[in-house]
Amino acid sequence: MNVKSTNIEWHKTLVNREMREKLLHQKGMLIWFTGLSGSGKSTIASALETRLHDIGRLTYLLDGDNVRYGLNSNLGFTKEDRVENIRRISEVCKLFVDSGIITIAAFVSPFKADRNKIRNLLGKDFIEVYVDCPLEVCESRDPKGIYKKARKGEIKNFTGIDSPYELPDNPEIVIYTQSNSTEQCVNKILNFLSCKRQE
Repeated sequence: MNVKSTNIEWHKTLVNREMREKLLHQKGMLIWFTGLSGSGKSTIASALETRLHDIGRLTYLLDGDNVRYGLNSNLGFTKEDRVENIRRISEVCKLFVDSGIITIAAFVSPFKADRNKIRNLLGKDFIEVYVDCPLEVCESRDPKGIYKKARKGEIKNFTGIDSPYELPDNPEIVIYTQSNSTEQCVNKILNFLSCKRQE
C-alpha cells in the first residue's frame, strides 16, 4: 500500500472498545462471507443478521454491491481495484468491530492474500465463512444475469469465468448452500458463535 498521508497521528479516544462492548453487552467481531457470485453469501448473511437482531444483538451488514454504490464507487473490477476494494472494506470493518458491533461482510473476495490480510488486521475477531457452492449451480441461479454477460464477454475479469477464485485454506466455517437450507446454514454459524462465546 502506498501511503500518501503525512503529518498524521492516531488519536486515542476517551471511550474505548471495552466500554462500548460493556454498554452493548456483546463482543465486536467480523463475520466475513466469501464465495462465488450466486453462492448465497448475501442471502445467508442477511438471514444471520436477522436472527442476531431478533435475539438483541447489534449488527451491521456490509454487502459488496451496496458498498460499491458509495465508498468504493470509483473502483472497477481489475485485480488492482478488487484488492483496493477489499482493503478499504477491511479498514471499515475494523472500525465497526472496535465500536462493539457484530459486523457481517458479504464479498466475493476471490484472492486468498486479501482475506489473509483481513485476518491479520482483525486477529481473533475475524471469522471466515466460506460459502461453498459449485460454479454450475451459481451459474444456474445467476440472480443478476451477470454470468450470462461474462460468458458472452460483456463483463471482463469475472470471478469463476476469466478470473480465479482462490479457495480458503482454513476457514472457521464452511457452509454448503447447494445441499443445505438457509436456516441450516444460519444455525451452523450460530452454533459456532455460541461455542466461541463459551471459550
